[in-house]
Amino acid sequence: EVQLVESGGGSVHTGGSLTLSCTVSGDTINNHSIAWFRQAPGKEREGVAFISSNYNRAYGDSVQGRFPVSRENAKNTIFLQMNSLKGEDSAMYFCAAGWRRGRWSRPDNFNNWGQGTQVTVSS
Repeated sequence: EVQLVESGGGSVHTGGSLTLSCTVSGDTINNHSIAWFRQAPGKEREGVAFISSNYNRAYGDSVQGRFPVSRENAKNTIFLQMNSLKGEDSAMYFCAAGWRRGRWSRPDNFNNWGQGTQVTVSS
C-alpha cells in the first residue's frame, strides 16, 4: 500500500517562503497523480495543488500563482513551493495519492493520505 510522509512545515513570517515535500513509499509515483490539501482549525479540507502522472497541474484559487507544485520521480517525491505566504495560508498540509478520478479538489476522491505537516504564518 502506498504510504506518504510530508515534511518541510514550520513557522514563517508573512511574505516568506517554505517548501513542503511529500515522499512516497510502497510504489513508484511515476503512475500516480498527487494532490496537496490543507485544513485549518474549524474549516473544511481544501484542495491546494494537483500534479498528474503526466505533469498536468491544477491549483486552488487562493494559491494560484504562489504555490507551484512539482515532482521528482527519481526521488519518489512531490514538492510544494509556497511563496508570498499569508496568514490565511496557516494550516495543516497533507498530500494525497490513490486518485479515483473526478474533481481533484475533493478529498473523497483520494484513497491514501499522509499525516500532515503544520504551516504557521505570522506577521
